[in-house]
Amino acid sequence: FKIVMGDQEILKRMPVIYKYTDQVRGEIYQPLVIAPPVTATLTEKAFIFNGIEPKTISVQLKSFKDNASGTIKPSLPAGWKASSDNISFKLLKKGDEQLITFQVSPSANTSNGKLLLNVVIDGKTYNSGLRIIKYDHIPEQTLFPTAEAKLEKIDLKFAGKRIGYINGAGDLIPESLKQIGYDVSNLTESQVMNSDLSQFDAIVTGVRLYNVNEQIKVLQPKLMKYVENGGVLLVQYNVNSPLKIDDLGPYPFRLSRDRVTEEDAKVTILAPEDPAFNYPNQITTNDFNGWIQERGLYFVTDVDNRYTPLVSMNDTAEAANKGALIVSNYGKGKYVYTGISFFRQLPAGVPGAYRLFVNLLSQKK
Repeated sequence: FKIVMGDQEILKRMPVIYKYTDQVRGEIYQPLVIAPPVTATLTEKAFIFNGIEPKTISVQLKSFKDNASGTIKPSLPAGWKASSDNISFKLLKKGDEQLITFQVSPSANTSNGKLLLNVVIDGKTYNSGLRIIKYDHIPEQTLFPTAEAKLEKIDLKFAGKRIGYINGAGDLIPESLKQIGYDVSNLTESQVMNSDLSQFDAIVTGVRLYNVNEQIKVLQPKLMKYVENGGVLLVQYNVNSPLKIDDLGPYPFRLSRDRVTEEDAKVTILAPEDPAFNYPNQITTNDFNGWIQERGLYFVTDVDNRYTPLVSMNDTAEAANKGALIVSNYGKGKYVYTGISFFRQLPAGVPGAYRLFVNLLSQKK
């Protein structure tokens, strides 16, 4: 609105809000939301294809009006095919939701790209998803991101399929590994202690497990015995303080606050003959292209010489750091500690990150 004072005009912009009363929280103020008739929200940010086998795509529809009917028209890059070009829907009431599915498959020779969902209603086309951010300490935020996801066709070789996963503070690594064909079991503390871990080709710990899990002091000896007997344990990053235990691996190292925040920072492969870069996939520096947000964080320091540093990297004008990724043989198995931000790269569908992660999980028998 405008305020006019004499010959001066002041333009004032204010959000439109509405107020309602919650029986517990009292008066609640929320911004007015202007929504499309129907949103189409994809379940993943990226869909990874290893080969030409089709993959099922799930879409959650939500109506913001009564009697919303129309079609979903997937838009695909050249060389990709959807099982249906027009998917009909009908939502009777405002607020109704419906899950629809269709299949997408790549051809033998195709380029990567994006899947875009076009929602056609009453002759008009919309392509919005829905994301709601809701916390008690802030007003509810309703976002309508574009209804799209990356499509990546990756040539991946595997050595082992069964993965055990121990949750930390929360990440999407299990879902990402399932996308490329791994059989992933989420393990509770009881399952770690009481089951035969040799059934797993590798075990992965969630980010910050050693910061948040009160039982890790009891679990750690079992995990080390698993490695000693021939397993692969991959430990994702932890912050350097506070830690529930001091010894995260079979041999000593400390965690620093070092990180590399430039996602395109140069990466130097320090041990090109190591299996991490050769088995089962051949890794080159090109596999570090197209990464997002950062390279990694909370790198290791004061590393025992029985570990092998695999890469070095650094932000602009900083010294090269060898603490992003270390590996060691222990008994018959392999221990990996990584500060590399795989928890960001895999859900984002970064091909090189997938290839390297698969290699780290793999071991020649």
